[in-house]
Amino acid sequence: MDETTLRLVIFFGLFAGLALAEVVVPRRPQKGWRSGRWMTNWALSILNAAMGGVLKTVLGLAAVVAAFDAAGLGVGLFNGLDWPFWAEVGLTFLILDFLIWLQHLLFHKVPVFWRIHRVHHADPHIDVTTAIRFHPIEIALSLGIKIGAVYALGAPVLGVVIFEIVLNAGAMFTHANIRLPLDVDRKLRHVFVTPDMHRIHHSVDRAEHDTNYGFNLAIWDRLFGTYTAEPRFGHTGMDIGLVEHQSEAPKHLVWSLLFPFRR
Repeated sequence: MDETTLRLVIFFGLFAGLALAEVVVPRRPQKGWRSGRWMTNWALSILNAAMGGVLKTVLGLAAVVAAFDAAGLGVGLFNGLDWPFWAEVGLTFLILDFLIWLQHLLFHKVPVFWRIHRVHHADPHIDVTTAIRFHPIEIALSLGIKIGAVYALGAPVLGVVIFEIVLNAGAMFTHANIRLPLDVDRKLRHVFVTPDMHRIHHSVDRAEHDTNYGFNLAIWDRLFGTYTAEPRFGHTGMDIGLVEHQSEAPKHLVWSLLFPFRR
C-alpha cells in the first residue's frame, strides 16, 4: 500500500468512526449539524485536495515528495549530520508540529493571514467536518511553509509521512463533537490536544479563541502561555464561530470562498 492510499484509508476510516461517535456520544447539542454545513465543508476540502494534487503533479512540491527530493539532493540539516534514524524521525515530528502551532498563532495575529484563516472559524458549529474547512489560499500557504521546512531539515521521508498522517487524524479528532470521560481528557491533555481543549479555540470570545492553537501536542500552548483549561460559559453554553457572523451565511460555499476579501 503506497503512502497516498494509506492516508486515504486512515482518513475515511477515522472520519466515519468519529462521525458515528458524534451521534452516539455528542459533547454539545447537534442542532443544525449538517443542513448545508457538511456540503460546504466537504466542497472546500475537495477544492483543496484538487489544488494540492495539481501542485504535487505539476510542481512536485508535496511534503512527502519534498522529503524524497531533499534526500536525493543531500540538502538540509539532517543530511549533513550522522544522527540515528529514529532520532531524526522523532525530531522531524516535533519540529513540524511546533511549526504548525507557530503558523496557527501567526494566522491569528497577523491581520492579512487572519482574513484567510477566519473562514475556518466562521463555521457556526464544530464537528469532524470543521477539520477540513479551510480556504484554498490557506492550504497553499501552509503547504509552502511545510515544504520549506522539509527541505531545510532534510527531513526523513518516514518522519514526514508519520507527521502527515497524525496531523490529519489529530485535526479530525480534536474538532470532533464527542464526549470523552473527564478524567481521560484531563490526563490526555497533559501531552495531547483533546476535543474539549481545542473546542475552546473556536469560541466567539476572542480571549478564548486566541488560545489553544495546537493540533497534536498540547505542550506548545502550555510552554508559551497560550493554554486555556475551560471556557468561561462551559462547553454547552459556549457560542461557536465568529461573533460578527452568527448567521446561516458561513454554511454556503461561495460566501466562504469570498469571505477573505470582504470587509
